[in-house]
Amino acid sequence: MISVLVVDDDFMVARVHCGYIERTPGFTVAGVAHTGAQALALTTRLRPDLVLLDIYLPDMGGLEVLRELRNGQAQPDVIVISAATDVDTVRGALRGGVLHYLVKPFSYTALHDQLRHFATVHTRLGELISADQAAIDEVFGARPRSALPKGLTEQTAALVEQVLRAADPDVSAAECAARSNISRVSARRYLEHFVDANRAEVRLRYGGTGRPERRYRPR
Repeated sequence: MISVLVVDDDFMVARVHCGYIERTPGFTVAGVAHTGAQALALTTRLRPDLVLLDIYLPDMGGLEVLRELRNGQAQPDVIVISAATDVDTVRGALRGGVLHYLVKPFSYTALHDQLRHFATVHTRLGELISADQAAIDEVFGARPRSALPKGLTEQTAALVEQVLRAADPDVSAAECAARSNISRVSARRYLEHFVDANRAEVRLRYGGTGRPERRYRPR
């Protein structure tokens, strides 16, 4: 089980967040803190895997708590949960190495997505002895694991993406197939995947007769 420390000065909000955590399989609430001092003391004693950290605390700012956590022995991962939306606070949280920044109020789905991502990374790092670039990209979110649909391969995807990025200004599935030496159907599948993944965009070219041609270009 992944243990989570909830830090929030509002008792009712903390209770709601605890409920969210307990609803998520694989997670448990290690403790609850309502001040920065409590957060630091409980982190040292409980050694949680993850801290949900509010910014507005009665005794010290959340960013100060974050700095203390980074200098301590427990070194938990941190997700900020706060109503603070000023750029300086967001920048400070980013520089402090937080995993994510959720603006209150947020839905269970928003927190659930971040918890599941954390669980994936937590498990993946536990499996690795050393990390190649693909594993590092996966951990940092640059390329999610199993990003390609069934039947598509990383090697051919890289080849099609190379053709796509060399397009001037765009390319059709037939042209891509000829340049990458694969079938038109396969080229179309990879190109449409890039569109779905927001790595390419498509426009229609209308001719004199028949269906319009789909033209792809990189984002």
